[in-house]
Amino acid sequence: MSRPAGLLQLQQIVIVFQSVTCLFWGMRRLRRTKILATLGPSTSDPAIIEQAFKAGTDVFRFNFSHGSHEDHKKRLDIVRSLEKKYHRPIGIVQDLQGPKLRIGDFENGSVSLKEGQVFKLDMSQEPGNEQRVCLPHPEIFAALSKDMDLLVDDGKIRLRVTDVDNDSAETTVITAGKISNHKGVNVPNTILDLSPLTDKDRDDLRFGLDQGVDWVALSFVQRPDDIAQARKLIAGRAAVMVKLEKPAAIDHLEEIIDLVDAVMIARGDLGVEVPPEDVPVLQKRIISACRDAGKPVVVATQMLESMINLPTPTRAEASDVATAVYDGADAVMLSAETAAGEYPIESVTMMDRIIKRVEGDPLYRKILAAERDAHELEATAADAITAAARQVASTIGAAAIATFTTSGSTTQRAARERPSVPIIGLTPKADTARRLALTWGVHPIETQDAHNFAEMVKISTDVVIHEEFAVGGDRIVITAGVPFGTPGATNILRIAWVK
Repeated sequence: MSRPAGLLQLQQIVIVFQSVTCLFWGMRRLRRTKILATLGPSTSDPAIIEQAFKAGTDVFRFNFSHGSHEDHKKRLDIVRSLEKKYHRPIGIVQDLQGPKLRIGDFENGSVSLKEGQVFKLDMSQEPGNEQRVCLPHPEIFAALSKDMDLLVDDGKIRLRVTDVDNDSAETTVITAGKISNHKGVNVPNTILDLSPLTDKDRDDLRFGLDQGVDWVALSFVQRPDDIAQARKLIAGRAAVMVKLEKPAAIDHLEEIIDLVDAVMIARGDLGVEVPPEDVPVLQKRIISACRDAGKPVVVATQMLESMINLPTPTRAEASDVATAVYDGADAVMLSAETAAGEYPIESVTMMDRIIKRVEGDPLYRKILAAERDAHELEATAADAITAAARQVASTIGAAAIATFTTSGSTTQRAARERPSVPIIGLTPKADTARRLALTWGVHPIETQDAHNFAEMVKISTDVVIHEEFAVGGDRIVITAGVPFGTPGATNILRIAWVK
């Protein structure tokens, strides 16, 4: 007696599931560059967050400069529920606030400064006026010297130091304008004796780690030692992302990249302390350095800023996103556009459209190839195998490169090569799969680890069929490490037919 068609179909599904034991399936993106979107008041409703994910968000950013732990917890739970619903790993970035240097209050809330006038900054808690205001940061006075500049309110006001002591500084107004309560202060071209982690950050970090965030983004990093301090507190419970927003950090760029797991180019804050014409040059330099190191790099801030209030971006903004994609960035980020804007879903959709259009341009592939040829390959067996995998995949017309990884390093090596075919990141660890969601070209899958060559081929071919990367008769390239499950031991390459 024949079995009912519905029962037969169900049994076939169960067989496929058991053969691969995959926990995360589906939602394939038809692009390589990832989208990082910030959650906030405009994206707090479960339905809106789900729409943002379906529109193309690969990783969600939680900005701890705003919102309560309760607010963040609700959004975190929504993201994790989407992960279960769609069987796809979703990365979560906890962005710590860092030190905020601000002036105090004015008697009338604000004053107007005139060019050439004398204006004093001091430690007195008295309300300010046209002659002075409180600056409650002794670290700033300790770092100042004559003829240095202070920038107030994102650089709208520029003050030049004429005299300074331990608790006050006399300045001349270089760039005039209105200045109001609690505006931010920047001190370019100097290192302040400040930890990047305030008491608030430490409290937020404990909360984030307890909630299982995948990335911790560090603000106000000035030197390599700042990262060591954070690493000690994080203790391997999350990956570390550094926000490059201080010129002092750029002076130690390669060393800082070596110490972290990913980099964010925070162009807004960086653009306050360096001339505007330097920002594009630094962006390209940082992306290139991250490509050399095989570390994911995110281009952030003001990418589609017009879409905070408008349903479409300016042509210049579209070009800005496109430039980051052409440069080979792993991800591009939306900030206020999705956190507080009127068109959060449209912003994600537009960014997705721009990325796809660029990646469909034949010039894009030529640029990536030229960049790859310019980078020096590390003289290790793992890097040689990975480079060979890209070349073999191109030569035989493979449908995909499947990488078995525990820590993520094997898959990130494959991404550094920027192959012309998709990269499948196969890992037995959920946290590794979530972190790989940020990496260029990687389709992460949490699956059972292989124990022998037969299992390696079986798992890889089942996944590429199920995820619609390949059909019967296609070939795939597989990289892994032997002994299987050994972190960082990429030492084999296999070509497999998909049956």
